[in-house]
Amino acid sequence: MSPENRKYALDTNLFIEGLRNPAANDELIRFHTAFAPFEYLSTIVAQELRAGAGGARDHRLVESILEPFVRRRRVITPTFQAWQSSGDILRGLAAPEGAHAGRMTKAFGNDVLLALSCREAGVILVTGNRRDFARIRRLVPFDFVGAWPVPEA
Repeated sequence: MSPENRKYALDTNLFIEGLRNPAANDELIRFHTAFAPFEYLSTIVAQELRAGAGGARDHRLVESILEPFVRRRRVITPTFQAWQSSGDILRGLAAPEGAHAGRMTKAFGNDVLLALSCREAGVILVTGNRRDFARIRRLVPFDFVGAWPVPEA
């Protein structure tokens, strides 16, 4: 996959796996090295990372992840339209299952917002959670790939 003229954002699960697993961290570093000029951070991912930071060490790690994106102004945020659409999508996904949108998890609601904000920004989402994002894509088109894309030579 060629990164030229494309933008990418990592899902929270890939950052967390990289913080917990040395082999996944190697993949995360390889991705950052190859895609840094094309990489963005979602405010949703920032929120999830900060919420999960357990102690001072975790907080420092999270800040070291977030700061370069903020400094380079490579942060994407859902618009008001994305928030509205996310409610429609949650309702649309819940109805066929006989569920109520309010019973969907906060994490899944964040995934819908992440998908919509990536779509708005023209960003390809890189995730280890293909199942949930494929489910969301049934109702709204957006680009996502599994971990880890490889740049073409």
